Amino acid sequence: MSGVWMGMPAFPEAAREALADGQLRANLRTATGTIRAKRAAVVGERADWERLRLAGRAIKDRALRDLDTYLVRLEERVTEAGGVVHWARDAAEANRVVIELVRAAGSDEVVKVKSMATQEIELNEALADAGITAHETDLAELIVQLGQDRPSHILVPAIHRNRSQIRDLFRRAMPGAPADLTDDPVALAAAAREHLRRKFLSAKVAVSGANFAVAETGSLVVVESEGNGRMCLTLPEVLISVVGIEKVVPTWADLEVMLQLLPRSSTGERMNPYTSTWRGVTPGDGPREFHLVLLDNGRTAALADDIGRDALRCIRCSACLNVCPVYERTGGHAYGSVYPGPIGAILTPQLRGVDADPVSASLPYASTLCGACYEVCPVLIDIPKALTHLRGQVVDAHRGKPSAERLGMGLAAWVFARAGRFAAAQRLAALGGRVLARKGRIGRLPGPLAGWSDARDAPVPAEETFREWWLKNRGESR
Repeated sequence: MSGVWMGMPAFPEAAREALADGQLRANLRTATGTIRAKRAAVVGERADWERLRLAGRAIKDRALRDLDTYLVRLEERVTEAGGVVHWARDAAEANRVVIELVRAAGSDEVVKVKSMATQEIELNEALADAGITAHETDLAELIVQLGQDRPSHILVPAIHRNRSQIRDLFRRAMPGAPADLTDDPVALAAAAREHLRRKFLSAKVAVSGANFAVAETGSLVVVESEGNGRMCLTLPEVLISVVGIEKVVPTWADLEVMLQLLPRSSTGERMNPYTSTWRGVTPGDGPREFHLVLLDNGRTAALADDIGRDALRCIRCSACLNVCPVYERTGGHAYGSVYPGPIGAILTPQLRGVDADPVSASLPYASTLCGACYEVCPVLIDIPKALTHLRGQVVDAHRGKPSAERLGMGLAAWVFARAGRFAAAQRLAALGGRVLARKGRIGRLPGPLAGWSDARDAPVPAEETFREWWLKNRGESR
């Protein structure tokens, strides 16, 4: 996870810029509020919702506990069904496999199903460097691609744009878009459909991810709302699926639970409009070749962490984003990663490493720890607990390194070590406070301390310290 996101500022700086965009905040407030209401309605219909969440957690935990066994079983079943399995330790290996397969098919373009895994490894950019054009077919991903933009939401990548902005983008960047295109959703969808139809009918290779991979049968599952994904999964001659190793579930019966949790948590629907499953190849029906690329890219490192491994339960529903007060005000771009919001704040530092870059080090702090994300997570990931755990890792990673905070704490330790030093510091603070005071309050502290007083009231220190009072009234020093 570098390239496109490389050089992004740490979360506090990026969030400050996002907060200044009133249109962005309005778009996010409207979209997340709508999704929250829909989710609450369909979840409220299920008296057994908490039991479903417990079952979902148990399924994912069982899969992660014996992940090696289930991955080998998945490989065996896919191979038996005529597919080919490739193992990729990192993004570079996964991209190399896909590029070689596309070239072997004699193609210089691919159509793509919406996939977080391929965004994570920045496959589109790798394909472009190899002279291969990738066409996103999910409507929201198409919007992001046409705008040369970054996704800002797991479920709705273009959530930061409203209909008028999308209309203007289509007019400007979509080949064949009507000059009089309106911002009516039906008209926008029709324009995208006309644009994509030519791609579906001509592409020889498709690339997908998967929501789930079933070890028992070798089946892969993709859920979607538009049907464009199914066109990619069935029409091209070659299908390549890039899937994170944590997406495996043990049995076909486990899907009964997961397919009740996912649509309710993500789109606020009882079931997805399109649920596609496939295994291997079938002569005369669908792609002639199927390749499964199983992606690690930091997942085994996360699996080794007793607390951090819980993030691998994630089924990418985005419910945590839709309830997060931080995400609703900053949007997804501020997180500097393909995985935004609360789940991104714990997943990205684990996949990259908490000390990999300033973004990863800042993300565990991109939260109020209010717990709303934990309350809605369909597989009960305790995100606040993971955030505090990762904050500890950030501190440990920077322990001993020079910093303003370390210098300040060292100075404080020196002052507190002797009563005389502490008394002198109190007198100095009282004198300085009276100099800076305005109407009983310190308006702004000098230097780096201004960041503290800008967000808080700073009372003027008392003219007489407690130690001085005690000495005067009790006649002894402590």
